[in-house]
Amino acid sequence: MSGPRLLFSTAAFFARPLADTFRLIAERGYGGVEVMVTKDPASQDPRVMRKLADAHGLEIGALHAPSLLLTRRVWGTDPIRKIERAAEVASDAGVPTVVTHPPYRWQRAYRDRLPDVLPKIERRTGVTVGIENMFPIHVGSHPLMFHANQDLDELEAIPHLVLDTSHAAVAKHDLVEVRRRFGDRLRHVHLSDNAGRGWDSHLPPGEGVLALDPFLDDLVASGFAGTVSLEVDLRRYLTEPKRLRAVLERMREQVGSRLEGAAG
Repeated sequence: MSGPRLLFSTAAFFARPLADTFRLIAERGYGGVEVMVTKDPASQDPRVMRKLADAHGLEIGALHAPSLLLTRRVWGTDPIRKIERAAEVASDAGVPTVVTHPPYRWQRAYRDRLPDVLPKIERRTGVTVGIENMFPIHVGSHPLMFHANQDLDELEAIPHLVLDTSHAAVAKHDLVEVRRRFGDRLRHVHLSDNAGRGWDSHLPPGEGVLALDPFLDDLVASGFAGTVSLEVDLRRYLTEPKRLRAVLERMREQVGSRLEGAAG
C-alpha cells in the first residue's frame, strides 16, 4: 500500500512567476507541487502548468482555488463558480485534487448549496474537491467567527476534507483528534508549524510548537494515501538564497523521511 505523497505548495512564492517557482522546487529535490491559483496567468492555465511540470519532472498533486482576499476577483466573485473553474482547470491539467476554503459565515446561500454542489462538480470533472478547516480571528480577547467551521461541526456534511495543521493550532484543535474525526473523508494535508501565539503563522516544520512527528506517524498508520503539501511562509528567507535552499532541503528530508519511515 502506498503512503502519502509529499508536495510543496507554490503559496510560499506567491509573487514569483510560476516558472521560477517550479524550477526552484525541482532543484531542491521535490517531486510534486501544489499550485496556488494567483493573478499569474500561468497558475490559471492548465496547458502552461502541465508544460512546466513536465519540463521540471514534477507531479502537480493539488490545485488551490483562489480563496484568499488577495485573489478574490480571480475567476469572478461567485464562490461556486470559482470552485467549478478550479476543478475544470485541474481536470484539464491532470490534477486530481482541488483545495478551497469554506464559506464565510455571512455567505449563507453558498454554505447551504455546498454539500449538494460539490458532488456534482466532482462527477462532471473527475476531480476531488476538498474543503479546508479554518480558524477564528481574534480582536483583542474576542474571537470573530469569519468562517463557518471553527468548531468543525459544519464540515460534517462535506464529503472531502483538507486538514491544515496551522489552522488547527489557531483553533486550538488537537491534530490527531482532527485527523481521526475527518477519517476517510481526509484527502489532503497542508503541513506547517505554528508559533503558538494565536495567529496563523505557517512556519516551516520544526520552527514552532506543534508535535508534527506524532501527527505524521498517526497519519501514515491510518493508511492515508493522499497528499501532504508543505504550505509554509518563507518570506524571511526569500532575500537569502543560500538559507532558502537550505530550509527547502531540510523540510524535504525531514518530512519526506518521516513519511517513509513511518510507512515502513
